[in-house]
Amino acid sequence: MKNISITTELTIRQAMKALDSTAEKCLLVTDGDMKLLGTLTDGDIRRAILAGKGFSESIENCYNSSPTVLNGGTYTKDEAINLLRDQKLDLIPIVDTNNHVQNFITWSRLGQNGDNTKESLSDIPVVIMAGGKGTRMEPFTTVLPKPLIPIHDKPIIEHIINRFVDLECNEFYLTVNYKGRILKAFFEELDPEYNVSFLDETEPLGTAGALKFLKGKFSQSFFVTNCDTIIKADFLKLHQFHEKENNDITLVASAKEFTIPYGTCELNDEGHLSHITEKPTFDFLVNTGLYVLKPEVLRLIPDNQFYHMTHLIKNAKDQGLKIGVFPIDEDAWIDIGQWAEYKKAVGQL
Repeated sequence: MKNISITTELTIRQAMKALDSTAEKCLLVTDGDMKLLGTLTDGDIRRAILAGKGFSESIENCYNSSPTVLNGGTYTKDEAINLLRDQKLDLIPIVDTNNHVQNFITWSRLGQNGDNTKESLSDIPVVIMAGGKGTRMEPFTTVLPKPLIPIHDKPIIEHIINRFVDLECNEFYLTVNYKGRILKAFFEELDPEYNVSFLDETEPLGTAGALKFLKGKFSQSFFVTNCDTIIKADFLKLHQFHEKENNDITLVASAKEFTIPYGTCELNDEGHLSHITEKPTFDFLVNTGLYVLKPEVLRLIPDNQFYHMTHLIKNAKDQGLKIGVFPIDEDAWIDIGQWAEYKKAVGQL
């Protein structure tokens, strides 16, 4: 249980990485004697971040201190299955009479597939913005459209699509402009089992302009993603978060830590040196280029104008629409639109 047992000294950033590194979707918060203090899920972390807690703060006061538990030797398999199903849990700790952790149960440990109790994303469309020139990836992109740059034996766009296909998404829309005929020919040759439609930009329309072509097409919220980012987030939880919060737009943001490699000078009110901070670190939530949109927001996009997603978000905010943020760990986001990250992705995928 070492891989899912953590203490309250762990930071939020460390807890995010611990969750990503384990096959389970829940961590057990214990003291030094393995006494259960609570459980921590990605939802608990997300709520803490959105409430303003910093990534370097401890998980204390973030975790669920009153989790559902089972007492060792006193429960049946059917009781455990019913608890997992009825309370929509992924994991339940097993404790002794002194609340010390003995073990834990999950759907897989019970020989069950819990996924059949969860909603499907089969009717959720996915839009991939694939019309850009990809100038940061030259000279590759002087020959190929950016979505077809290979990572191992597949182009980038197949890696992106396959993550959605794994969750039963089967309706994909690709905006195309630069070298669009090559991209179309690739999918014609691939002949995938999922459906691919193309939205032709006669001229570049930015990261959101071509979405106007879809006005009136969808009756439910849909995914929008860039074609040069691979996100290893839980798309099902992202969609559930979007719906539960009743967001008009939900953007996925990566927790990024930046360190200034110098001593920074802090001044006092008189303009004199107050102190020097050596190599300070700063935490940010960085837009990853993955969104969930209600179809109603498409009315805000002007016809045939160069228009970025940032413009859409600003216009939506100006009209009082609700914009949500879904935080993920920095290791769950790979930006393949630049060479350094592309080389990193080749080693990770």
